[in-house]
Amino acid sequence: MADGLLGPAEIRELAARLGVAPTKKLGQNFLHDPNTIRRIVAAAALRPDDVALEVGPGLGSLTLGLAGAVRHVHAVEIDPVLAAALPDTVTAAHLTVHPADALRVTGDRFDPAPTVLVANLPYNVAVPVVLHLLAELPTLRGGLVMVQKEVADRLTAGPGSKVYGVPSVKLAWYAEARPAGKVPPAVFWPVPNVDSGLVAFTRREPPSGAARRDVFAVIDAAFAQRRKTLRAALAGWAGGPGKAEQVLVAAGIDPQARGESLTVGQFAAIAAAATGSRSGGKLSASGAHPEEVDS
Repeated sequence: MADGLLGPAEIRELAARLGVAPTKKLGQNFLHDPNTIRRIVAAAALRPDDVALEVGPGLGSLTLGLAGAVRHVHAVEIDPVLAAALPDTVTAAHLTVHPADALRVTGDRFDPAPTVLVANLPYNVAVPVVLHLLAELPTLRGGLVMVQKEVADRLTAGPGSKVYGVPSVKLAWYAEARPAGKVPPAVFWPVPNVDSGLVAFTRREPPSGAARRDVFAVIDAAFAQRRKTLRAALAGWAGGPGKAEQVLVAAGIDPQARGESLTVGQFAAIAAAATGSRSGGKLSASGAHPEEVDS
């Protein structure tokens, strides 16, 4: 066990002892490479007084790396067996384990308040988890998450990119994001059939002039029919194509533009213009997480 970190043999032995088998349902792929752990901890630019929030600690490989670098670690684990076992693997007084679903946790349960999010996120819920935690925890100054490479590309895409969509714009509301490297499948057990990517983000002030909920409604509407012009795509939200055009013109946006060409600030301007003209805002999200809509 190098530097107290878990290698492949320790990971498999620990899993066997706990009777744990990784499940696709929970998106479990356990990290077992100490070099990758050190790389993540270094790329997260942690400070000794930081309070780290980790989601999906699994068998504790990244948790061990974080515990040696920060003042406190909060680990949120949905699997009760793994949550119960984590304090035995990471014997640190400054670790708090939360047996919970990260999509449902609220900010008031974390003391001390988290300042950074560092996590190997389950692929199937990565985007909604990041957005939920940024909304719930204004104390987060930034973080580093590992996600499927395809998701990393979406989260860090800018206007005009083919993969720029709902996740890109909503993350941009909260933070400035950038790609922080690629992670090969071989460092996980079981080995996934995709590459992973690291996404670093730094919180910033959101655009002014409109509430987040109103801005996110515009974003959802614009990308629900991303191949249409904004005049057409926002018609249902605004109460008709004509009203959509009025709002867009008032916001200084070309009605023939498409959502994929707009910055988050421009989406905020549309929401602000709609509020000013008392138009729009009627579109509601579908049953799926809007954060997961990319088409």
